[in-house]
Amino acid sequence: MEYNDPIYGSVIITEPVLQVLIQSQAVQRLKGVLQHGITGLIGLTEPISRFDHSLGAMLLVRRLGSSVPEQIGALLHDVSHTAFSHVIDYVLDDHDGQSFHDEMKETYMATTDLPDILSQFGYNWANFVDEAQFPLLEQPSPRLCADRIDYFLRDCRGLGLATEADIARVIDDLVVVNGRIALKSIDIARWFGETFMQADDSSWANFREVGLYELTARAIRRGLTIGLISQDDFWWTDAVLWQKLCAVEDDALQTLLAQVSLETQFVWDEDNPTFRVSTKLRAVDPDLWLDGELRPLSTLDPDFATRREAYLSRKQGAWPMRVISKNDA
Repeated sequence: MEYNDPIYGSVIITEPVLQVLIQSQAVQRLKGVLQHGITGLIGLTEPISRFDHSLGAMLLVRRLGSSVPEQIGALLHDVSHTAFSHVIDYVLDDHDGQSFHDEMKETYMATTDLPDILSQFGYNWANFVDEAQFPLLEQPSPRLCADRIDYFLRDCRGLGLATEADIARVIDDLVVVNGRIALKSIDIARWFGETFMQADDSSWANFREVGLYELTARAIRRGLTIGLISQDDFWWTDAVLWQKLCAVEDDALQTLLAQVSLETQFVWDEDNPTFRVSTKLRAVDPDLWLDGELRPLSTLDPDFATRREAYLSRKQGAWPMRVISKNDA
């Protein structure tokens, strides 16, 4: 199987287990689940799918010399993401943790075609639920790992924060030391850390995007309250769940959906907010492999450490948002 990826180029995948898993129903569903949830669906952000990212994480750990089980773990790490991705965390009031897909992974995987496929190749599917056993794939924040590196580089292209040359330099500079991913150049590590914060501010924890997430979450919550959608619907694709929401005959829900629009504005308003909402903040502190030692960038560059702490401090807390729809303007 040949797979052409915009980040890693053309890769030949020879392992039968990986070929079959890529074609599985569970993994193919991710083509309809956008990484940016609702903002990807309405055209505010580039429509990068969870499938794109999952294949990317697999290709990255593969490039870094991982075992086949770790490549399987990378391919399946986001398989339990719901329609609209992290919007569902807002529905369930987990704005800051955003861990519903992790909590549901074992339950969801058991209902898919993955257990049978993995069994055919001699694997126990339950061994792929806990991503912590795959250190190239997952590391605690703020360390580098394949998951963070891939979604960052993939989003950087869409956000206009990185050139092809920037991305190539990062990939070429990566090194694995004691099971952890690090960078070898302080300049590249600094670029990575600074640009990661820009991506968070521009998209993942962007004021406008968070507002659109919250509006969509409130519409979904309304659908759940009146019983016209259920949590089972979360495992559909974005487009299918969106169509079902749009077909619900409920004025309150449709008013919320109408505000999920590129024309809607969000204003910081301490005195008269429509709602207050917080979100998960992301800011890495890349490890560097220098002089035979792994050291976080913050210990080598105090200015970076100060900027990182200032960024996280500035974005903390619940933001008071006033929603201005097209009809209000």
